[in-house]
Amino acid sequence: MSLRRAERVSAILERVSEHGSVDAGDLAELFRVSPATIRRDLQVLEDQRLLSRTHGGAVAMDVAYELPVRYRTGQHREEKSTIARVVASMLPKGPLTLGLTGGTTTHMLARLLADRVDLTVVTNALNIAGELALRPRLKLIMTGGVSRTQSYELVGPIADNALQGLNIEVAVVGVDGITARGGLTTHDEIEANTNATMIRRADQVIVVADGSKVGKVCLAGISPVTDVAALVTDVSADIREVEAIRDTGTEVLVATGEGIEVIGAAGNRVLRR
Repeated sequence: MSLRRAERVSAILERVSEHGSVDAGDLAELFRVSPATIRRDLQVLEDQRLLSRTHGGAVAMDVAYELPVRYRTGQHREEKSTIARVVASMLPKGPLTLGLTGGTTTHMLARLLADRVDLTVVTNALNIAGELALRPRLKLIMTGGVSRTQSYELVGPIADNALQGLNIEVAVVGVDGITARGGLTTHDEIEANTNATMIRRADQVIVVADGSKVGKVCLAGISPVTDVAALVTDVSADIREVEAIRDTGTEVLVATGEGIEVIGAAGNRVLRR
């Protein structure tokens, strides 16, 4: 699937999730494509049971769904890329054992780190493993486990047991939601438990979450926000929730095109270049 189409279907799914329904004519006008193109997009999404087509448009399915990772790639792409670059600059130089959970931002980070020397990456994400498997100067450790289609992650007791035997210096964790009160959350309880195991095995935890996820609470809790050394987000994050997370003792870094803004007292932003 082309990036342009991936971005379009991601936007369609976001609109269906937000409004409950979409009109094909409105979508064609919005994306400046033909009605036939929109009908094909809607058919693909219906075949994957992500929505139900109607005469002239589509409606949300009766059950809530998690957007598959292949469609999340086009969402907030620039923000996620900026966050990944900031985290790459934060990681210590020299030998490092790095844990990476699944997610589009962690995948972008893996690409940035692919040419590093003396790096050991521990991951349960199939797409990250595919990105790094042929890099001769990098050591890759996969957890094993049951493949979860929505997130490309290996989860469950096999993954958990593999992580229990490993010591991780820094874990970079992707989440579907983060708040001061609800902590780190995701859509699936089994995935949440595997991610929680990686967090417990890490000396330091960095959470990556674009602004749309800050202030959001999903079904399954991963860990309290107090387990996190730093949250790296972007300028679209709700400042009130950012301040609440900062008040728990977690450092909040806001990635911008100019550098890193550190959220200080009363929401003041101090720019680090």
